[in-house]
Amino acid sequence: MKTSKPNEKTETVRIDIPNGVDAELSGNNVKVKGTRGVLEKRLAHQNISIAKEGNKVILTAKKASKREKRLMNTFKAHLKNAILGIQDGFVYKLKICYSHFPINVTVSGNEIIIKNFLGEKTPRKSKILDGVKVEVKGDEVIASGIDIEKVSQTAANLESATRITNRDRRVFLDGIYITNKAGVSLA
Repeated sequence: MKTSKPNEKTETVRIDIPNGVDAELSGNNVKVKGTRGVLEKRLAHQNISIAKEGNKVILTAKKASKREKRLMNTFKAHLKNAILGIQDGFVYKLKICYSHFPINVTVSGNEIIIKNFLGEKTPRKSKILDGVKVEVKGDEVIASGIDIEKVSQTAANLESATRITNRDRRVFLDGIYITNKAGVSLA
């Protein structure tokens, strides 16, 4: 009777580090340094090892299952986003829309304050995460930074702060909506 051997195949994923960007490894932490700043990511899994050879970061997994292969590609995407953020940064644009009451949006410290939304007396507030710069220019809000997760979460916080409930969305279109996210136009 023949016995089948388990899959002994080793999977590797290589990420190129461009000129002007430096990557340092310390355990499961990857620190990416560039002209715009420093980003640190924790990429930990028991079966995936991270190494650096020259100007490449190499992820390897012995006997990789489908889940581990997917996780390696996720790690690869996180590292590519970190490299892209260090080089160019990420910009999210939001549009302030109102038809009933004029909305007043201001930035105060680490909060965005939305006044007179649907005629409400108490202002709504949205949190700005660390490392994200928010500007209000007329009817446009621009969130920018080097960490795509923080920039996108700040934009999502602002959009959800002006979410309307218990009203017909076809009539009440007031709010702040994402129009461009990280170079992709949604409008």
